[in-house]
Amino acid sequence: MAEVRRYSVTGMSCTHCENAIREEVGQLPGVTSLQVSSSTGRLEVTLAEPAPRDEQVLAAVDEAGYDATRQP
Repeated sequence: MAEVRRYSVTGMSCTHCENAIREEVGQLPGVTSLQVSSSTGRLEVTLAEPAPRDEQVLAAVDEAGYDATRQP
């Protein structure tokens, strides 16, 4: 069963920012799709089992050069 997680991302300002996050987060095992928007500062990740832990998603966003927090 798919799980959707939402994150707030700070520091994004353009398509290049979105692509950097897509590239890093998209490589995580269990990520089936993702949507990222610099205009809203949101990242939505759809996951399948085994899903990565939040720490892994946050680390991938950090690797892309941005900060994120999990949204309820």
